[in-house]
Amino acid sequence: MGMSIAEKILARHCGRRSVEPGTFVEARVDIALGNDITAPLAIEEFRKAGGKKVFDPDRVVLVPDHFTPNKDINSAEQCQILRSFAREQGLSHYYEVGRAGIEHALLPEEGIVLPGELIIGADSHTCTYGALGTFACGVGSTDLAFAMLTGKCWFRVPETIKLVYKGKLNKWVSGKDLILYTIGDMGVDGALYKVMEFSGPVISRLSMADRLTVCNMAVEAGAKCGIIEPDEKTIEYVEGRAERPYEIVHGEKGVHYKKVIEYDCSQIEPQVAFPPLPSNTRAISRVGEIQIDQVVIGSCTNGRIEDLRIGAQILKGRRVHPRVRLIVIPATQRVYRQALKERLIEIFVDSGAVVSPPTCGPCLGGHMGVLAEGERALATTNRNFIGRMGHPQSEVYLSNPAIAAASAIAGKIAGPESGK
Repeated sequence: MGMSIAEKILARHCGRRSVEPGTFVEARVDIALGNDITAPLAIEEFRKAGGKKVFDPDRVVLVPDHFTPNKDINSAEQCQILRSFAREQGLSHYYEVGRAGIEHALLPEEGIVLPGELIIGADSHTCTYGALGTFACGVGSTDLAFAMLTGKCWFRVPETIKLVYKGKLNKWVSGKDLILYTIGDMGVDGALYKVMEFSGPVISRLSMADRLTVCNMAVEAGAKCGIIEPDEKTIEYVEGRAERPYEIVHGEKGVHYKKVIEYDCSQIEPQVAFPPLPSNTRAISRVGEIQIDQVVIGSCTNGRIEDLRIGAQILKGRRVHPRVRLIVIPATQRVYRQALKERLIEIFVDSGAVVSPPTCGPCLGGHMGVLAEGERALATTNRNFIGRMGHPQSEVYLSNPAIAAASAIAGKIAGPESGK
């Protein structure tokens, strides 16, 4: 019986010829990642364990992105812990405000995470990197501390669910819609501690930005990781970025999947996830009349330049509804710079939007757009749990950037064609 791509990567990193689902293994990690929320706890545990030096200063990555630029004294002190530790350890990958961005957009962009590697991060959306053919998953802060000490982490080899996407994408349907539709079909625990292996002709045609979005939200179906087998697009994206040699890994023949699910994409409309779960999805044609107070275009899910281009395309020459606040957040400084070059920022400001520096900010109810009681937001983020973006009596709806931009103009959740 052959190994899936995820099993093959785990086997290589624990020095075994093969592994099977359910087996416990200790594997070496290529990158260990922490942010301003999770890394301070890991650093504390690192010191409690007697740690003096990290296993490799080139393989431990710290990115302050959740509450940056610092919103208060507590967030400033959290980031100070990262900054001091990075200097003490001589870390080559510490990213200060003004040179950074949202971690899960930044690391692929900088060539820090690569095909065939094993990546852990003390953040649940670390699964984003599976779009590069990487086994990447979120871990707890204590696991991050152990990895910083030893360069290793333990895993229970997960089973793999193969998802096959066929047909032709309808207009305005993106990777965000595919993953929302899938989560709506499977449920928030439909892939619990499984690998979601995304495949099929539609996935092959997706841009890298859309693939990153798809894998980013695998955890919203309960998955350990999402992964896409590398192809020419993957190699084209990685070449010129990769900071070290890498090896492409492909799955073997004869893999035993937990299940195989096929989707006819010609039947999928742009999707909207209603509160309080990403699985509570509806096609845009079934949304009805839902007025909104705020729209957010950004996050590690949809803050790349491709996402901003879509938003600007719809907003150009038009105005945000007077009842709506539109917040646009480029995911990284590089994205921000490109948006300036293409005059997208000008389009956003002219429409009545505010443009934020790169930050997670409102996605987790941190800052730059926290909701008051009774307010509704439509966001291109990845979670809409109760109180996720502010007050427990506020509501968050999820969509792709096209719906978000169109809704900002309409003052209610609306499709991209609604105002044309």
